[in-house]
Amino acid sequence: TQKMAELLGLRDECGEGASGAPPLGGSCLADNRLNLDVYPDGCHRFLQLFEARRGEVVQVELLRLSSNDHLLGTTLGILPHLKHLKSLVLKGGHARDEFGSCQRGSLTHLPPDIGNLRRLTHLDLSFNSLSTLPSCILHLPSLRVLLVSHNSLVALPEDFGSLSKLTFFSAMKNQLKDLPQSIGELVVLQDLDLSENALEFLPEEIGKLHSCTEMDLSGNRLLSIPDSLANLKSLRRLHLHSNLLVTVPASLASLPNLSRLDLQNNSLRVVPPEIQTSPFVHLRGNPLGEPEPSLQADESRARGLRRLFLASGEDSFTVTSEGCKVVLACGIHFYFPPGATSDPLRIDFRILAPNPQWVKLRHHDVLLSRVLELQPHGVKFQQEVQIWMPYASPQTLHQREVVVWTFSGQSWSDLRTRVEQKRKSKKPVAHCSVLHFSWFLVVSRLVQNECRVPTEGTLLFSSVDPNIKVTFPPGVTEETRSVKLQVLPVSAEEIEELTGAAGCRASPLLCLSQDSAVDFLRPVRIQLPLPPGVTGLNLDRSRLHLLHGDLEGQTWDDITSQVVLEFTHLYAVFEVTHFSWYWLWYTTKTYIGGIAKKVYERLRMYQVNFIALQRKKDPEQVLLQCVPKHKVDPVLKKLQDRYRGPEPSDMVEMFEGEQFFAAFERGISIDMDRPDCVDGRLSFIFYSHLKNMKEIYVTSPVDRKGQAVKGQVSFYRGAVPASVPEEASRRRKGRDSLWLATLPIKLPRLKPCWSENPHPLNGFSFPPLNLGNAETGYLTQANLLSIARRVGADWQTIGLNLGLTYPQIERIGYNNREDLDKQILEMLFSWAQQNSEDPDCVSKLVRAMKESGRQDIADEVETIIELGRRKYRESIRRVGLEQESSTEDSAIAMT
Repeated sequence: TQKMAELLGLRDECGEGASGAPPLGGSCLADNRLNLDVYPDGCHRFLQLFEARRGEVVQVELLRLSSNDHLLGTTLGILPHLKHLKSLVLKGGHARDEFGSCQRGSLTHLPPDIGNLRRLTHLDLSFNSLSTLPSCILHLPSLRVLLVSHNSLVALPEDFGSLSKLTFFSAMKNQLKDLPQSIGELVVLQDLDLSENALEFLPEEIGKLHSCTEMDLSGNRLLSIPDSLANLKSLRRLHLHSNLLVTVPASLASLPNLSRLDLQNNSLRVVPPEIQTSPFVHLRGNPLGEPEPSLQADESRARGLRRLFLASGEDSFTVTSEGCKVVLACGIHFYFPPGATSDPLRIDFRILAPNPQWVKLRHHDVLLSRVLELQPHGVKFQQEVQIWMPYASPQTLHQREVVVWTFSGQSWSDLRTRVEQKRKSKKPVAHCSVLHFSWFLVVSRLVQNECRVPTEGTLLFSSVDPNIKVTFPPGVTEETRSVKLQVLPVSAEEIEELTGAAGCRASPLLCLSQDSAVDFLRPVRIQLPLPPGVTGLNLDRSRLHLLHGDLEGQTWDDITSQVVLEFTHLYAVFEVTHFSWYWLWYTTKTYIGGIAKKVYERLRMYQVNFIALQRKKDPEQVLLQCVPKHKVDPVLKKLQDRYRGPEPSDMVEMFEGEQFFAAFERGISIDMDRPDCVDGRLSFIFYSHLKNMKEIYVTSPVDRKGQAVKGQVSFYRGAVPASVPEEASRRRKGRDSLWLATLPIKLPRLKPCWSENPHPLNGFSFPPLNLGNAETGYLTQANLLSIARRVGADWQTIGLNLGLTYPQIERIGYNNREDLDKQILEMLFSWAQQNSEDPDCVSKLVRAMKESGRQDIADEVETIIELGRRKYRESIRRVGLEQESSTEDSAIAMT
């Protein structure tokens, strides 16, 4: 169209789009597929292709575009011309904000002519801004898979049941309040996901979905469910957790194929015996056996609040006006008092790894927790919500305080924090109250004393050392300003060890700061204790130095001759007009500023050791960890039953928040496509009180059938934090100085096993498998064989969590009772055959592994899928769709 041509011309004039890119070759339309959502200007590329080679584009069968693309509106008008289209993906979530949260796409409607795509079987409109389901969807006669999750739908059309061929429907994370009666007409529907909506009741017609094998209704507001659900004889998994259920029909227990009924975190006080005694029923988080709560007093109401216990895979819950208590799997607790919100509100949460580019620690701050994100960010509660965050106990950090920080979008600020202990475990938790949700973390810092300084002056003491005080005389300021005082005690032993000089002594470090950039109008009087062992009686003034350091500790100047020092028997007193670090030293050394700078730098560093251990049962699984020196022995003792390996590395020193890398060398390799892999090395961020640990599967290009592989893992420094002293940063430049330690890794010689049998399925015959799809990555028969090797005795639990029934598990066990390998293979491949057409089967496999306590296998599956996804994107780029501009290359690399 003319409008489209104008847009293309405008983009080219501005230097955007494909200008400078190689011609779009014919190979880019190979297999009639166009995956353009990996490009930030995918719609522009599509418009170019359509203009230049319309005859080929209209033959496309699979098309993926990002709905975060600003040219999506123009592109939508062309889609009805693609009469051969079988799969259409218009997803948002490709753009992220500065904190990594997915941003929804701009799609609010579809052109009516989309309903003329007679061959379309797969439609994905997830992560968009749809408030109603486009009516044209109901006219797609071949549609089998429909995904509209993460939108804003409040209702489904009354004639939704006209999609008679639908086998998979996901509308999770919308705002649906009810369902149309016609949903019962979806007679071939196998998988229904309506989790995390606002459903308050279900129509009886939902019991007509006789082909349904999995139904997820979790995270809604259901008080009850219809008896007709007992008619779903094909149902294997029914998720009803995190609702408001007060009753549940006993007939659910008689469903012949049901292997999981999740009723956790509801309001069930009484459950039919048939339900309660069934082994596949999960009831945690219900007030079973408890009487109805009394509502006569607020205190009794608080005791009777609904309690929610969320499992590790859950990431949201719903709060009503009645309030509730919530416990996350990671140990974080919430208390929402009655009336905190007037309407039901869904809370989403994430636990994020701290990034030093975002979590900027000040000097001597220590991170004690990961980052908790709570959404929605903009909602104000009518009453304060209380949060209890567990943290790593700072046992070696004395005379410090624990504080919860919250992020405003620009900077981190303190919350009033109370440190408590869990009743049973006695582990510490940080307790705070908030009216808004944001990002939260726990830090340990130097104790901070604060006061307001008015015109008439005031006095400020240190609670760490009351002998340290600051006197503000009258007239010191025209306007009231805020002043903060922090003290870092330094023992005589530390000074002697760090300087190597027995005669050196130093006072506590004093840091003063204020919220004004203007110096004080009158001198402020500061009192510091003299260094240990020094008194006014034996003082040699020629050896005493008052040092002034900038706020970054980069320079330390001797200002002894610039101020008037007064002495008492125990203290030194002096006056200043501006604030920073102050430090008294007593020494015969001459260049005391340089010595103080080195000591200050060392006070901020941690002595650590690296460990590299291999699982005894699976040497290809390697655990890497950076451990503070005083924790090495307890960590090794805890791991010795399951792991073996060399002695820890020699001690090295690192800063809080410093990046380092682990590189496998000499015949040992890893998956280079891991998201934490940079230039073939694993990336770590050192935090002294968090677990700097990763488990990874390693391989070797060397043939291990005849010999073992003796390799190694080496650790190297990475990016130095911005707050590291310039001299320390300069010393770490150059490749030799980046090396930290090297530890040996040995992969044993491979023994003959069932996986080397000429018939790898040990007598089983299954057709070739490809679970998943090309653009997200396949799990092949070879992948399943690799997974099977690691399953072991957990196969029955995994099978049940995958949806196999108890009779199926028992039959597999009996038929292969002499061979564990065959039991595992038949369980895994039987499930794969049953679910090969399910587009969500791979995520179900990952979830089942996590539920079975096999996080290691879940990580392996996710790694395989991510590798497949990246290889597919690389193949797309190789066939001529990428541009050569560095800007776009970097954008692609971020996907």
